[in-house]
Amino acid sequence: MTGIHRTSSAPSKNGLPPQELLDDLCSRFLLNVPKEDHQSFERLLFLVEYAHWFYEDNSVEKNPSLKSFTLKEFTSLMFNTCDVLKPYVGHLEDIFKDFHSYKVRVPVTGAIILDETYERCLLVKGWKGTSWSFPRGKKNKDEEDHTCAIREVLEETGFDVSKFLKKDDHIEMVFGQQRVRLYIVAGVKDDTAFAPLTKKEISEIAWHRLDELLPDSNDVISRGITGLKLYMVSPFLSSLRAWLSVHQSPVARKHGAPLKGMCVWKAKTSSSGSSSAITESQSSKAVVDSQSSDNTGPGRSFRNFRFDTASVFQAMETAFSA
Repeated sequence: MTGIHRTSSAPSKNGLPPQELLDDLCSRFLLNVPKEDHQSFERLLFLVEYAHWFYEDNSVEKNPSLKSFTLKEFTSLMFNTCDVLKPYVGHLEDIFKDFHSYKVRVPVTGAIILDETYERCLLVKGWKGTSWSFPRGKKNKDEEDHTCAIREVLEETGFDVSKFLKKDDHIEMVFGQQRVRLYIVAGVKDDTAFAPLTKKEISEIAWHRLDELLPDSNDVISRGITGLKLYMVSPFLSSLRAWLSVHQSPVARKHGAPLKGMCVWKAKTSSSGSSSAITESQSSKAVVDSQSSDNTGPGRSFRNFRFDTASVFQAMETAFSA
């Protein structure tokens, strides 16, 4: 990807973005940010990840002739074309491995949303793959657990749980080095309109019956009775069952209400590759907590990295004076 210095605003024949677009992404996401965001490679690569989301969700969607990249490919492209990043291209492999190791230690919070009868919960399916999970996501720097849960649920479902969330009602587990806390949000009407606010992150949202998610035996740890993939759901079901045993729903099932789960939102991909929201069965990406970082993992020699702010501001002056 080296040697890409085009001045045309049109994509090349192989779909690579023009230099004008790359310069805009570099200026918008990497240069015009607070100085503290230039203090480590972890924070720097979160900024690159934001630029990647913007490129995929906006640039590629508006111009399908542009090539779509994985995060690693996009990171290499940015390091090879952004002047302030070029000095570190030789260390990119270690930097990226270090970033991946760091990400899996960032605390995650979200919500287990229950309907009014406490018989169904809301699950989301990622844009890629077939596994279901509760809506959740990684914490931003200095963000409180419940604030992160409210933000992530809103981004993934379009629903504001702030009026329902109780800070003491949560289930917390640790997977490897990552802490995951899910708040139990009960009493949400099943005819609530759901739709993600972020593009290409969620492919489907659905109400699922808890008795179909709860396995018949301990041998079923990753799939529900109906065969759904529940790798990020099953570990919480035992604690959720215990919570339900002492919290009875004040609302009985309505006569004629659906007995089974139902899809409430599903993404449709057009032939051009762009996506639009549709609904079925109803008419209805951060700079994280620095406390998660330690001096272990690949690329640890870069933990003391300090961004060269002088070259950043020099590049900004050059860009604005051009």
